[in-house]
Amino acid sequence: MSDSARRRVRVRAPELIGEGGWLNTGGKQYTLADLRGRIVILDFWTFCCVNCLHVLDELRELEEQHRDTVVVIGVHSPKFVHEAEHAAVADAVERYGVGHPVLDDPELATWKQYAVRAWPTLVVIDPQGYVVAQHAGEGHVHAIERLVTELEAEHGAKGTLRRGDGPYVAPEPEPTTLRFPGKALLLPSGNLLVSDTTRHQLVELAEDGESVLRRIGSGTRGFADGTPETAGFNEPQGLALLDERSVVVADTVNHALRRLDLGTGEVTTLAGTGRQWWRGSPTAGPARATDLSSPWDVAVWNGLVWIAMAGVHQLWAYHPGDGTVASVAGTTNEGLVDGPGAEAWFAQPSGLAVSPDGERLWLADSETSALRWVDLDGAVHTAVGSGLFDFGHRDGAAEQALLQHPLGVTALPDGSVAVSDTYNHALRRYDPATGEVTTLATDLREPSDAVLVGGEIVVVESARHRLTRLKLPEEAVRVESTAHRTRRAATEVAPGRLTLDVVFRAPAGQKPDTRYGPATRLLVSATPPELLKEGEGAGTELSRTLDLNPALEQGVLHISAMAASCDDDPANAYPACHVHQQDWGVPVRVTKGGANRLPLVLAGMDEHL
Repeated sequence: MSDSARRRVRVRAPELIGEGGWLNTGGKQYTLADLRGRIVILDFWTFCCVNCLHVLDELRELEEQHRDTVVVIGVHSPKFVHEAEHAAVADAVERYGVGHPVLDDPELATWKQYAVRAWPTLVVIDPQGYVVAQHAGEGHVHAIERLVTELEAEHGAKGTLRRGDGPYVAPEPEPTTLRFPGKALLLPSGNLLVSDTTRHQLVELAEDGESVLRRIGSGTRGFADGTPETAGFNEPQGLALLDERSVVVADTVNHALRRLDLGTGEVTTLAGTGRQWWRGSPTAGPARATDLSSPWDVAVWNGLVWIAMAGVHQLWAYHPGDGTVASVAGTTNEGLVDGPGAEAWFAQPSGLAVSPDGERLWLADSETSALRWVDLDGAVHTAVGSGLFDFGHRDGAAEQALLQHPLGVTALPDGSVAVSDTYNHALRRYDPATGEVTTLATDLREPSDAVLVGGEIVVVESARHRLTRLKLPEEAVRVESTAHRTRRAATEVAPGRLTLDVVFRAPAGQKPDTRYGPATRLLVSATPPELLKEGEGAGTELSRTLDLNPALEQGVLHISAMAASCDDDPANAYPACHVHQQDWGVPVRVTKGGANRLPLVLAGMDEHL
């Protein structure tokens, strides 16, 4: 038995429970006993979360390399009300090409059983049914792959490893013209260009919005320049006219900007390396040599291509003149904070639009269910929305209006803005002149964008796989108001001193990376700020004592942790190094008798269990 196996903490894995049942299994229901003998990786995810989508992509290679020993199971654990709908989960599983079984857990039963606190979280279960590792956030697959190799050897020797085909059953493809389209663009010709996201293509439609004129892209995941037939995209989203002859494309999962020549259909790369940006990577430089992170939309404003960089909660800009790219707003912290661009916080900006007078860049900040804008001085403002945990469908004065995970914005000629209110299945309107929010249309299945065509507005109904043409109504639609908070139950904590412990154990074969200073970083804040009497701010220790205000009954602790590690190989002068990072938003209820310790697992196991 290896030293790491002897040190490994093991806890019996709780059963898998989900009222929504199983997807991608051909209708079969599974228990942990059915999976005994296999290495099981539980991926706790929710489909609104861009970090969860990153992990889906990280897992693809591991699944392929260990397909006869490893079973990945996605445990879908919703944040938004819409994400608790089974049909929406089934759509998301297809939309993002999830190639493993998914347990739909709308009541968060399995989430609670495994004491999960963050999206995404990965839990590894050994062939005998014991939890042997837990990792929150992105960037852990290299460590899990090493652990899987150890478990294969250990349980192969013990005779407790069972090899064979897994429980995944691929769904039948649907013969629709578009499949979960993302964004649309009116071309100078009057035709419409649509990002056919799930099919990894761009589709040019005639003015009727239905007749296909041409497809650009091979139709399979890839990152290749070339002709309309050979070019490769990977879940493309945003589109913007670069000039009369070309379009810039946000090639989201390739972490790149691409250029489409409208005349020839040739595709080239403007920015990005194909690698995902990680903390510590350059935030400015030659565009083709700089990593990006899930660019979701693009807009040309004041001579620059502005980028909604959903993967790192920032806005970036590409300079067509000198071929450079740079971060222009956002700190990479996830939340809703206005102010100068360098100090603002975003949460998955996903839609951009320029006001008709050119004085504002509107943006849909999806995870805060917010409509925001950037002014000509680069300052960030919020029109609608209050933070990560409040959402719903409420019209009226903007300061109390609610949206639910909007993905698109469209500037209207009168200076107002239409919002593709995705999880409310609605098109909303905000008028800066009156400060009022109204509803323009309902019964739109997951609208993700809209484009003006003459006096009409063409909506991308992503989950109906089509474009829908509407006349802009003269009167608003009356909708019954609803208000929600994030589905997670609050953690009960005692007033006064609270020990925050972020658990990080360097994976086997690695050591903390102290080449440039401390290997860890911790940032703590709260909503409302008065919740914390002491403990706010940045530091290098992953354990900290917080002092909670007994005068407040509830709030949210915002915790961001980072740890760096390198392969521990004295013979290698240039070992591979890795960054582990995660942001938590932990709703808390301050009450006598509550916990005085808050453990958050970044990587490893909490030995206080």
